[in-house]
Amino acid sequence: MIRHFKFVAFFFLLFFLIANKTFAESSYVLPYPSRMPGSLSYKIHLIYENVSKYWHFGNFGQFEYNLKMADKYLVQAKTLFDYKQHLLGFDSLKKSNYYFNEILPSLNRAEKESKNISPKKSVLRKASRKHIEYLEKIDVDTPDIFIWEPEKSSPTTLLLKKILMDSINIRKDSL
Repeated sequence: MIRHFKFVAFFFLLFFLIANKTFAESSYVLPYPSRMPGSLSYKIHLIYENVSKYWHFGNFGQFEYNLKMADKYLVQAKTLFDYKQHLLGFDSLKKSNYYFNEILPSLNRAEKESKNISPKKSVLRKASRKHIEYLEKIDVDTPDIFIWEPEKSSPTTLLLKKILMDSINIRKDSL
């Protein structure tokens, strides 16, 4: 009987030790990837995004919009890099960086207007940690340099490692 108890206790202990290592560093949840480049409705979706930018007015509205877009394009970049679509992933990561860079200025403007930005700063820290976690996962499976060679044009060299490191540094600056 004691032997069975030790056996069961060993497996429970092993399970909990392994399970603790698999939890994410941040409780922030990134969205499911939406329409991807190459789909029929992607261009229509881009028009919708550009119009929806004007729906989010005010500093907190711009904060929410820019964070949502940075999240979306990061997830899109990760998915594209997973499928070895390096050129499209590179472009998505540049868009994510652009939107992420727009987050802090909107919070700074809100702070100058004497608004309480501490809840938004907390969300931004969680998002930054989650973004860094995703970027580090992308970095593991992505080549440092990729040369994209279209059929009838000159090749383009993509410095993937550089943009990944720049992306991580942008997110670290907001922590």
